[in-house]
This record gives sequence, structure tokens and C-alpha cells, in this order.
Amino acid sequence: MDARRLLLAVLGVTTLAVYLAAVFVGYRVLVTVWAQRPSAGTAAAVVVGTALAMGALSYWVGTSQIRRSVDAVELPRSRAPGVYRRFDSLTERMDVSTPALLVARLPVPNAFAVGGSERAVIVDRRLFGYLSADELEALLAHELAHLETRDAFVQTVLYSMLQSVVGLIAIAVLPLVALAGGIARALALIRGRPEAWSGSWFAVAQRRALQFVGLLGFAIALLALAYSRRREWAADDRAVEVTGKPLALARALGKIERASTPDLGPLTPLYVHGTEDDDLSHLLSTHPPMDERIERLRARAASESRTRYVTVK
Repeated sequence: MDARRLLLAVLGVTTLAVYLAAVFVGYRVLVTVWAQRPSAGTAAAVVVGTALAMGALSYWVGTSQIRRSVDAVELPRSRAPGVYRRFDSLTERMDVSTPALLVARLPVPNAFAVGGSERAVIVDRRLFGYLSADELEALLAHELAHLETRDAFVQTVLYSMLQSVVGLIAIAVLPLVALAGGIARALALIRGRPEAWSGSWFAVAQRRALQFVGLLGFAIALLALAYSRRREWAADDRAVEVTGKPLALARALGKIERASTPDLGPLTPLYVHGTEDDDLSHLLSTHPPMDERIERLRARAASESRTRYVTVK
């Protein structure tokens, strides 16, 4: 056996010994911890409570950061009495305390609601010129619907809890992953072929375990995004329920979509903006495709119109 092969063998045995020692120590620690474990109910309460607390903290901090980032200011009632009449009427008909109505210059014409200690609906200044009174009312009703059901808070806390589940699984799996990788490298060194460690069964098992944790995290993210899209449909439905104007909301969404597309003259149809029309972009979006939302609202308006016609007839 040449010197290099002997050195690799010694290094491999040493590496294997270190990993086995780490496993033994880890095993003894786990036995000790398991012997002093709390009841299943207490452990579950700690995990759930921690996830809830972290989700709530993330929500409160996030909403404060959003408000500061857009530099929004309150819309004076004296400057928009008609808007406030409709806004106040909406809050009276919906299960939500009156939030502040703020205006800002957003990257694109849009509106969104923020919760937290200072709840508000933030509207881009340009929308007051783009939208009619009915369209603006329908859009405000959509945003108030999010506040009514605390969508942002529920989504943030839910995502925090799901992340905690993934984290616990990762904690359980990653020590075994590290051990498999260590054994794969040690055996490759002992055989004198350190570059071949990635092809061993242990290395394959390590990759599969890492892929499992990664795919689980990705699935959790997709679940959270799907829930967000469902809440957008629900907010549309609630806005129509309160205002009775599905076409007004459809027109508002259509104008926002068009206003978000830069006017490049004859090149405008060639400009790719926001959401590409493919399945993957839909899965990774927090909102349903605008065209689908508009078509759904128009179909609802047509259905209600037919119902009224039959009733009158």
C-alpha cells in the first residue's frame, strides 16, 4: 500500500470514528432528554404557542414596515367627502371597525389593506382619477373584506405554524443526513477513492432526505399561496355581496390591470408585465389571474341579471 493510500485509509477511519462518536453522544443526549420529556400535550402546546407567537410577531412587524415603506398619509375628509360617505357606509355594513383611509404613490396603481394596531386601507393616488365612484367603492369593499376576516393575520400565523412543522421534521432528519454523508466520505477515503463518495448508497440516501425536506417546504409554500388565492376570491364575493355591483368591481380590476401595463405605443402588446400566463406562475402567485377574476364577476352579474328577469317576468 502506497503512502497516499495509507494516509487516506487512516483519515477515513478517523472520520468514521468521529461520526460514530458523535452519533453515540447524540444518542445519549436524546435518551436523557427523552427521559425528562414533558407530556405530549405540554410539548404540543409549547410548539403551537411558539409558532403562534412568532407568526403574530412577524405580522405586527411586517404591517408596520409596509406602512412606513409606502409613505402613506391619511386622506382628509374635507377633500373627499363623497368617498368617505361610501367608505363609512361600507364599514357600517361589514363586520369591521372603521380603518384609516390612506393615500400613497405606489409602484403601480392599486390598493391594499394592512392590519395590526393601526388598520388602514391604502389607495394609490392615481386610482381616484382612474375609477368611477362605484368602481372605487367596490374596490374599497374588497379591501375591507380582507380586514373583516383578518386574512393577512390568519395567513401569516398559518404559514408560521406550517414552517414550524417543517422545522421539526428537519431537526429529526438532518442529524441522520449528516451521519449518512459522513459515513459516505469515510468509506470513500478508506477505499482510496475520496472523489467517489457521492455515488455511494449513503450519499444517495443523504440527497434523498435533503430533497424530501426541501420538497416539503416547497409544498408548504404552495399551500400558503393557494390559500391566499382563495381569500382573494372570497374578498371579491364579499365585496359584491355588500355593494351589489359585480360589474363595478370587474371594471375596477380591469382598469388597474391596464394601468399597470406601461404605455409603449405600438410596442405595448410585446411588453411582458407582472404575471406570465403559465401554470407555474399561477401556482407561485398570491392572487388569481386578473382575467379569471374579471370573467367570474361578469358571469355573476349575468347570472343575477337573468334571475331578476325571470323573477319579474
